[in-house]
Amino acid sequence: MKLLAVDSSAKSASIAVFDGEKLVSECFVNASLTHSRTLMPMVDYSLRQADMKVQDIDAFAVSKGPGSFTGVRIGAAAVKGLAFPGNKPCAGVSTLEAMAYNFRDEDCTVFSLMDARRNQVYTAVFEVKDGRVTRLCDDGADSIEALAARVSAVRGRIYLAGDGAALCCEAFRAVNKEVILPDENRRYQRAYGVGLAAIASGNFVSPAELEIAYVRPSQAERELKNK
Repeated sequence: MKLLAVDSSAKSASIAVFDGEKLVSECFVNASLTHSRTLMPMVDYSLRQADMKVQDIDAFAVSKGPGSFTGVRIGAAAVKGLAFPGNKPCAGVSTLEAMAYNFRDEDCTVFSLMDARRNQVYTAVFEVKDGRVTRLCDDGADSIEALAARVSAVRGRIYLAGDGAALCCEAFRAVNKEVILPDENRRYQRAYGVGLAAIASGNFVSPAELEIAYVRPSQAERELKNK
């Protein structure tokens, strides 16, 4: 199966093209440019580097959230636009789960962490063993202090992933010396992880059925509710 994966859930954006589980080409941009401006040129570049056309792609995958509300919507809209003409299957992948696949070659615990503002992070925890990623809890939002209590009970290496990793590192290391803050090339979400997570799950739907998951309402929705 030839698959094209997209991630635009945060400041960075990336595209990955797979043939089975083999990564054929990848494009990553972290220049703070708007995703509406960069994403489709990145798709075109990645396909050309893979010597493929959109018509050659059998399925699509995209990070469905949590993350930037605008970024998640742009990514989902791009994938739907690419998939609709051929009614190609699509997979929406948790951004937090996708990050755990950056550590698939390790035996460890991964805390995926994205800055949710207001002293909270979006988070989920994964066990990685023998190349398999196993989810240990649902995606959610929690305070750094509450998560530190969970970190203290974990045994073995703990990797922190996501743009919230640096925010949490000091508090987590205070309760568990096994906490590791990886280099940025492994820390942040990538379309590579989105593609691997989609292939592992096999949960594909039609373009019309593809949905996004914000975890919590947007600020505008919260303010409207409080009026």
